[in-house]
Amino acid sequence: MSRTDVPAQAAAPQAQVVAPRAGAQARWQVRRRRPGMLAAAVACIAVCVAGNWWYWTQNGERQQVLELARDVPAGHVIKDRDLQAASVALDPSMKVVGVQQRGEVVGMRAVSTLRAGALLHPQEVTRRSLVKAGEQKVRIALKSGQMPQLKPADTVQVVFTGDVASSSGAAKSEDPSNPQTVTVRVVWVGAAPESSGEQVVDVAVDKAQGPKLAAQAAAGDVALAVNGAGG
Repeated sequence: MSRTDVPAQAAAPQAQVVAPRAGAQARWQVRRRRPGMLAAAVACIAVCVAGNWWYWTQNGERQQVLELARDVPAGHVIKDRDLQAASVALDPSMKVVGVQQRGEVVGMRAVSTLRAGALLHPQEVTRRSLVKAGEQKVRIALKSGQMPQLKPADTVQVVFTGDVASSSGAAKSEDPSNPQTVTVRVVWVGAAPESSGEQVVDVAVDKAQGPKLAAQAAAGDVALAVNGAGG
């Protein structure tokens, strides 16, 4: 019997692999890669921001300025040991005192209480004479609760609360409804001592009124009256 060849179409069928369409494959790859790309972009932005911040803090334009090394009460003379140098990056609009002005600042007075660690501003110091010609300086001590908020250069009234000696030396009782007063200018405000609870303030007064004010202050027969805003 002769050998008969099997037709090609009768042979066992082979599995055929159908390649996906190019468009579908591209969309699948885009969907697969998009989360990774977003994460990489976010990480890149974070690195850039951190790098810019580090560069600014390390290499930004810094200035040598004066900083308070300790607290300086209002009215006190500023000493060299009260100051120290600080290197800071500042906004150009911020007014501070540079280290080159240290010699000028020493010997000036604090207009208000200066706190340790704060930068020194030009408006916080003055060279104005606190006690002028024809004036006397008198120290007044009051209980801390009786002391209003004061700063150097404030003008206040001192009210005599006790008997005021007359020109003949005899004590004269004052009308409580119309007490004697004297106008003074604040030159220094002290801190409240912890022991006595009193706070002191130095005032400049006309020398004609100085002795009377000093006597009343020594007896504790004074009070301070401060005008409100606008007089």
